[in-house]
Amino acid sequence: MKSLLILRHVKSSWDNPGLSDYDRPLNKRGKRDAPRMGKHIRQEKLVPDRILTSSAKRARKTASKVAKACGYKSKIKRLDNFYHAPPSVYIEELQVLRSKYQRVMVVGHNPTMEQLVRHLTGQILPMPTAALAHIELPIENWDMLDFSTRGKLVNLWTPKTLFTD
Repeated sequence: MKSLLILRHVKSSWDNPGLSDYDRPLNKRGKRDAPRMGKHIRQEKLVPDRILTSSAKRARKTASKVAKACGYKSKIKRLDNFYHAPPSVYIEELQVLRSKYQRVMVVGHNPTMEQLVRHLTGQILPMPTAALAHIELPIENWDMLDFSTRGKLVNLWTPKTLFTD
């Protein structure tokens, strides 16, 4: 059994209209929520063995801050093809992972994060910024993952469900 964490990037800033969407930084709330979600991952004992992230600035920064707060020690893999990608791209990247990775986290954007959860669990769930879905997959190796794989949604956390402010 493999475990997948699907994390939507935290809140980003729209303060500079001259920046491209790809280059938008985190806003104040995002900078606060990313470490909080990382600490929650550590508390739940869900520190991933591998993190894959979109190369867009807000996703990279989210992945970095979450990784630091949860105690992830390995390199984060940045993927240009995760930006504006359909769920199939995420599945393809997961399929080529080595079997040694038991728990993997992907960091990306909506609507893809919601679509990925739906494809893997059959459940239609909102994924607001900083939402984290934990899915157990009935596979032994990542190359067994495809769109017919039906995982079990273990939990879905959001900053609003975890934190009072």
